Amino acid sequence: MVRCEADKLRQVIVCAPEKEYFQIDNLEAHNIEAVANPEEAKAQHQSLRELAAEAGAEVINLPELAEHPNSVFTRDTALVTPDGFIHLRMGLPSRRGEEDWMAQNLLNLGLEEIARIQAPGTVEGGDIILAGKVAFVGFSPRSNQAGVSQIKPILERAGYQVRIVPTPSPHLHLGGMMSLLTPEDVICTSDWNFQEYLSGFKTHVLPAKEPTSANVISFGEGELVVEASSQETADLLDQAGFKIHLLNLSEFVKGSGGPTCLILPTARG
Repeated sequence: MVRCEADKLRQVIVCAPEKEYFQIDNLEAHNIEAVANPEEAKAQHQSLRELAAEAGAEVINLPELAEHPNSVFTRDTALVTPDGFIHLRMGLPSRRGEEDWMAQNLLNLGLEEIARIQAPGTVEGGDIILAGKVAFVGFSPRSNQAGVSQIKPILERAGYQVRIVPTPSPHLHLGGMMSLLTPEDVICTSDWNFQEYLSGFKTHVLPAKEPTSANVISFGEGELVVEASSQETADLLDQAGFKIHLLNLSEFVKGSGGPTCLILPTARG
């Protein structure tokens, strides 16, 4: 289970690219900017899996969902809370079906489904950041008002103070604007009114240059994964005393994804 995204990562679900991620008939429909290089994408994903394992996490690697190239981005498909998982509903129509696929895998792991987002509501996991006593929820192009209205009371019942954060274009998800580094530290971009929403947290602020700049994985205990193109992020966090793994995930940036998009944490603490 997961209470806080900066707690020690114990178990994580990933989906290594094998075939579907490279067989895309309509880039726009899947919100993918360019087809990835298969050899490079596979090697990059393997490096991420190895890093997670070295950090002490059990890495569960699922096969891709047929005809769903975005299934490599497991983060968006579900949300694991302290009480069980929430069955989400994807905002991008071409991704519908991934949430049912992931729900079945979570049930197979023994997790309980505690709630389900119903149509016309949409919520994607990249819009939810669990931060101990606070849950940040992005109201975004992928998580609509009906979905946000459904998930807010679910998270409140789990003991969170819910802060709903408007997530403007060009950000797809809240996770492109901010990430939790420790239970007290947040990295965020400067292109939104973060002071209004991040009270009680220490902020590390970046210019909004790249979509992955503030998208950072926390393995817990100050150990972080930063995408290799985000050198400014790495320098800022290194100076702040964090342990940084600079990882080239360029073939997933082509799919409009950053580091956190590639993992679904199922156990932390």
